[in-house]
Amino acid sequence: MNAIRETWLVFRHNTRIALRQKAGIVFGVLQPLLYLVLFGPLFATIGTWETLLPGLLAQVALFSAGLAGFGIVFDARSGVLERLRVTPARRTALLLGRVLSSSLTLLVQSVMLLGAGYAFGMRAPLPGVLAGLVLMALLGVGLAALSNAIALTMDPDAFAPIMTTGVVPLVLLSGAFLPMSMAPAWLDAISRATPFRYVVEAVRDLFAGRYATWTVAAGAAVTAGLTVACVVVGTRVFNRENA
Repeated sequence: MNAIRETWLVFRHNTRIALRQKAGIVFGVLQPLLYLVLFGPLFATIGTWETLLPGLLAQVALFSAGLAGFGIVFDARSGVLERLRVTPARRTALLLGRVLSSSLTLLVQSVMLLGAGYAFGMRAPLPGVLAGLVLMALLGVGLAALSNAIALTMDPDAFAPIMTTGVVPLVLLSGAFLPMSMAPAWLDAISRATPFRYVVEAVRDLFAGRYATWTVAAGAAVTAGLTVACVVVGTRVFNRENA
């Protein structure tokens, strides 16, 4: 119970900080909203929004959760992390509280984006949308854990440019904007080596009302495996760096 309470306290603290920074939440979803407005009308086929929205959700997840390590960089510089190290709180709870708070921020941004999608005419079924949000939340947990681990092990000044440079090609290779089946064979092969493509394709199936498909099963399995692996790595790094 102590571990749960410690996780809750860290989660509540970080969530309060995030909610006070409303501009950060809005700007985090502003670019995908612009893509929604500018790119959506360019598609002439039926189901435009159900194809585009899952990709934009993946973009939000990769940028929002993937850059969650900024928080721990700030805490390290301000001395907050040093003070936390001398508390009896479990190191795992310190990490999970941060990660869950980042995932909640991601969900808030995703709901904002989905609201805009429905306003533009998206007709995705609610069960599919909810299932897609679950996948994105799990992905956010894993990415946030990995981001915090990376932030702890590298030069704080290098964190932002390196992570941003790494996230952009992952977004493009995931097929966020156009299905990778339309890409050249060599680019399609590279895309298949990245886990995020399977997540995006699974969410697209869910948004189209196709639940019992191999695509959904593969996406769910990849998301779960990636999340577990990232949390394990993040926990080990966090425990070692804060020993």
